[in-house]
Amino acid sequence: MSDTQAHLAVLRQTADPAVVDAMQQLIADGHDRELNRINALDFSRRTGLEEEKVISGFLHASRLGLFDMSWNVLCPGCGGVLDAHTTLKSLRHDDYNCALCACGYEASVDELVEVAFTVSPRVRHIAAHDPSTLPIWEYFRQMFWSSGIEFDESSLATLINEVTLEGLELPPGEKAILSLNLPNEFVIVFEPVTHSAHFFAVEGEPTTDRQQFSIAFNKTHAPTGTSTMRPGPLRLSLENHADVRVLPSVWIAGDPLHKLLGKRKPILTAKRMLSNQTFRDVFKADNLTVDQRLKITALTFLFTDLKGSTALYERVGDLAAFDLVRAHFHALLEIIASERGAVVKTIGDAVMATFIRPEHALSAGLRMRAAMKELNAERGKEDLVVKIGIHEGPCLAVTLNERQDYFGQTVNIAARVQSLSTSQEIHLTQPVMESAEVAGILDRAAIKPIQKEAALRGIADKLVVYEIP
Repeated sequence: MSDTQAHLAVLRQTADPAVVDAMQQLIADGHDRELNRINALDFSRRTGLEEEKVISGFLHASRLGLFDMSWNVLCPGCGGVLDAHTTLKSLRHDDYNCALCACGYEASVDELVEVAFTVSPRVRHIAAHDPSTLPIWEYFRQMFWSSGIEFDESSLATLINEVTLEGLELPPGEKAILSLNLPNEFVIVFEPVTHSAHFFAVEGEPTTDRQQFSIAFNKTHAPTGTSTMRPGPLRLSLENHADVRVLPSVWIAGDPLHKLLGKRKPILTAKRMLSNQTFRDVFKADNLTVDQRLKITALTFLFTDLKGSTALYERVGDLAAFDLVRAHFHALLEIIASERGAVVKTIGDAVMATFIRPEHALSAGLRMRAAMKELNAERGKEDLVVKIGIHEGPCLAVTLNERQDYFGQTVNIAARVQSLSTSQEIHLTQPVMESAEVAGILDRAAIKPIQKEAALRGIADKLVVYEIP
């Protein structure tokens, strides 16, 4: 048995067998490009397998060394990969600049960092393991653009035939001269290896005189600027001062390019990964470093607490109470994982969990309440009463006590909202209630939330909250 077969056999013990079968087939029969920066959500769609099981499968496969996981910082404008990291720890919170879009972005982990998977070279060698060997258009397709770009053969034909005036490979130290005829449109000279660009604003009366321009590519300096040109002939001199080959291309920045870059598909974001229970369990060592602060612009927090747990221990005794509390935790943690959430930590008899969408948190809260009723019905008593609060907002992903955690006012409010509950009711904040999906869940369940104002400890202003009776 080969090492790969042995690892696949081990993988079947932790991952869904159907997912493992699909991975095995992909490794054996997939085109090279299909094994580079695999989009787990797209893989789920194409195979008809459940997203959470696919994500879990790729995480376990990465832990076994079948795939390499990458954290890629993306440009929201063009979908290009601005930086790639092998671990969460190496992800910087600095601003990133896209030369193609001439814009800077803060690397929040909401939508601007994708998590993708590439087959390990020990399992199967593919061209992307040595990007310098990829032809120019395959380099754009596999290395520059993210897995969220809908790039097929039609897109490639559009790029070559409708967008590109010229494209070439330029080895280190080499020089090339291009003779172009500039159209009366905005033109971009873009180089994906050094991630540099120069823009030509082509305007005015056409000319028959040959215009001239020179660009030098250097890994330590990525020139981005705009020059005004007239429609007509251009002698473009390109020099490669870098120690790697460069792939300059001259593009017309018109509708075909914008349409090509506008074709997007969902990606597995770092935000979703941080709220994935399998990732938190399997990649505990890949926490953020102590000094890292990753900004998340919107995350949903759910806090629970077991009401009257001290009195419970006095009433039924330590052993019986411990079994009850453990059963309560088992039910809650199972529900959180099944609703695409992740447990951040347990504090005494309380749970702190995160969800990427508020409707997932509400579904989890309603199921938790039902689960407690079932546990109580089995005993013929009302010992287990769980207070639940849900809030959504911005936060920072940090490391506290050697564990990935969250910090900020959103977390504080979520914890305080939970304390408003006195029985089995759930309390939601305004940002959660503004979700159309949350409203849909409440309508289908024929639940009418009760709006009220609440003063929360440590929060200056009163908040509008909604009680779910």
